[in-house]
Amino acid sequence: MNSATKLTGRVIYKGDPGYEAARKNWDPHTDRFPKVFVFAQKTQDVAHAIKWANEHRIPIRPRGGRHALEVNLSQVNGGIVIDVSEMNSIKLNKKTGTAVVGAGNTVGRIAHTLARKGYMAPFGDSPTVGIGGITLGGGIGPLQRTLGLVSDNLVELEMVDAKGRIVIANKKNNADLLWASRGGGGGNFGVCTRYKFKVRPAPATATVFRITWPWGQFEKVLNTWQRWAPAVNTRLGSELSIGPKKGGNVSMLGLFLGSKAEAVRLLKPITSVGTPTIQTIRSLPYPQVVSFLLAPDPVQTQRFSNQFSSAFARKPFPDQAFKPMREFLEKVEGKDAGFFFLNWGGAVSRKSPKSTAFYWRKAKFYVEWNSSWIKKSDAAKNIFYVRNTRRKLQPFIVGSYINVPDQGIKHSGPVYYGTNYARLRRVKAKYDPGNVFNNPQSIPPARIKS
Repeated sequence: MNSATKLTGRVIYKGDPGYEAARKNWDPHTDRFPKVFVFAQKTQDVAHAIKWANEHRIPIRPRGGRHALEVNLSQVNGGIVIDVSEMNSIKLNKKTGTAVVGAGNTVGRIAHTLARKGYMAPFGDSPTVGIGGITLGGGIGPLQRTLGLVSDNLVELEMVDAKGRIVIANKKNNADLLWASRGGGGGNFGVCTRYKFKVRPAPATATVFRITWPWGQFEKVLNTWQRWAPAVNTRLGSELSIGPKKGGNVSMLGLFLGSKAEAVRLLKPITSVGTPTIQTIRSLPYPQVVSFLLAPDPVQTQRFSNQFSSAFARKPFPDQAFKPMREFLEKVEGKDAGFFFLNWGGAVSRKSPKSTAFYWRKAKFYVEWNSSWIKKSDAAKNIFYVRNTRRKLQPFIVGSYINVPDQGIKHSGPVYYGTNYARLRRVKAKYDPGNVFNNPQSIPPARIKS
């Protein structure tokens, strides 16, 4: 079929040189065989790609950092992938305290660039995650208790809609789209090309910490952490990871926006639990704080496939929640498998659940867990471990985080978005009534009552 629209940008078809490299993601089990990749250089390339896809009637997948954690989200067999990773300008305006960034930037690139110029913005736990995915799904991380979620700092965006039109959303124009883009998930409403964030001056120095315990002490450590971390000074962000029994340990990583002496005092309730094997507490210049917390996380050389699930806890896990956790940790393997917790409260919880699309504001902590494997024949068993553990933890958890999705969750809309789901469906109906942007757990448009 001859298309009225021509693809522009860096275009790679199946069979072209560079196709295999274009297909590789952080998680190998999400790799697919699209018909074509468009690496957009400017907004117009995105508009052409959407129009072309509509004319050819093939599915569209937007992609930024290649960190989608479930299948058919950022790639699809026979479809078009609109990859914005080469749109990566960063413009800091010190006068207005804002940064305008291309949608192809990674979280690490933005955090490091701003830090060198004396500014800070929230980030997650990986430098190679795309700013688009993390922002649109909410954007959690160790600075959230001070600065809010990544999406709480979003003040404007540029998006190309289902018809290839360029839309600007801010408080004054298309405010409903801005609301939905602050936690409503990527790939639902259009392809975003640019974001404007508010940024703040960074402290000259801050304190980072890493504490490690033997695996066998995980119940004791978690029991203390889950009561201490959500209540501690809100300038302290804490990530607790529990690895598999086979070769894993318990480790807590985080930062405190203050002095080392005060950090040592605030950490005392947790450092005095069990027998820590490593205890690092250091005051560093802010740019080094960013490097300490964002360890390298290469995208194309990752060998392990993963299955994740995620949730929030409104109160501490009781002892009976530790049993399914232990069973899971005794079965899974691989250095990155296990449980991960992040403390809530502060700026995240001060906003109301309806103020943005990100609903799960009133939790005590966030929790995710994942299995990992290398051999394809181990996939089914590992996916089962994760989903079965979710079923067993159900009495102790609420909701799920759209950026750490689990396609085993049925009727997932209210699980990801709580009571914001109905409003998100109305926004979808306005900006993408034909459901051009859809994936296995995307938001369907509300049916307009005639």
